[in-house]
Amino acid sequence: MKTDSVWFTTKGQVVIPAWLRKQFHIEDGTKAVVQATPEGILLKPVTSVTIRRLRGILKRKPGDKPFAEEWAEHKREEIELEEAKYARCTGGAR
Repeated sequence: MKTDSVWFTTKGQVVIPAWLRKQFHIEDGTKAVVQATPEGILLKPVTSVTIRRLRGILKRKPGDKPFAEEWAEHKREEIELEEAKYARCTGGAR
């Protein structure tokens, strides 16, 4: 996994290296979700590629779980994965 370093300005701004912007299709005006994690700050760019990948996710078929229930289940799984990843990184200590 390639790494790079960045620095923060006095306004809290940070420049994402060009190779990462290219890899994640980040263009001028791209927004991102910012999330605090046990490992630090997580930035998730919301790009047109991300939006296209998610297109149709809200369409429900007869008999499907309600979206709210499915989303809650997804978030629980996401949290479990993050906690397992954190446990692996820290040797299980909290």
